[in-house]
Amino acid sequence: MTEPDEQRPLDTPIDVHTRDDGIAVVTLNRPDKLNALNAEVRRLLMEAFDRMANDDDVRVVVIHGAGEKAFVAGADIAEFAERSYMEQRAVYDRRRIYETVADFPKPVIAAVHGFCLGGGSELALACDIRVADATAQISQAEIRIGLIPGGGGTQRLARLVGRGHTLRMALTGDMIDVEEAYRIGLVEFLAPKGKHVERALELAGRMARWSPVSLRLAKEATRAAFEMPLSAGLQYERELFLAAFASEDGREGIQAFTEKRRAEWKGR
Repeated sequence: MTEPDEQRPLDTPIDVHTRDDGIAVVTLNRPDKLNALNAEVRRLLMEAFDRMANDDDVRVVVIHGAGEKAFVAGADIAEFAERSYMEQRAVYDRRRIYETVADFPKPVIAAVHGFCLGGGSELALACDIRVADATAQISQAEIRIGLIPGGGGTQRLARLVGRGHTLRMALTGDMIDVEEAYRIGLVEFLAPKGKHVERALELAGRMARWSPVSLRLAKEATRAAFEMPLSAGLQYERELFLAAFASEDGREGIQAFTEKRRAEWKGR
């Protein structure tokens, strides 16, 4: 089995490596800039997620930052410092990486270490699950430069940790250490220092062994819980269950269970 990508030499801002177990590892590779999200990184990330969405060899994605200091230390402020209001509005009116990741049909796990600030926190929030090591420091730091979160740092964060903790982070810009992040539900899994990718890969492996159809439909159904009233969500869940039941993988899974054998998933 391939080792975690942080051990592989990288020479591009984004590296994507698909392992033989169905896990794609996406490495943000600007350690000298603390993996800050500039326009090139955002574009390359969106292109990578578009490719992976249509790649049957990819079942689960793990995203992490290169270097020892940061997952992502926010947006590249120098890049937008000279933009006018209309220029910034034009940027925000285009497709964004946060929605690209959040709308991705397959599970995405953020493996977080070091600084996870501003847009970096929002990128992690757009993922489905967050694993953080002992060095992780998370902040919605936009208030420090006279701004507010603009990539989901009020909306996705509030749905994850509630009103009070969201306001605490948005209004103070304070750093949240990993233990506090875990306590309030900002991250779902803790890892020892330097083991965040390993822990995320372990979790991804427990997902990737199942039907791609079930993975996609379970993610879609759960997302509906945050976007629909309960009655509509329950109806949608029933429809997605029936879609899984009617799929080739659904029939194969039931048959394999009754025959006491390992299922062979086809992804359809």
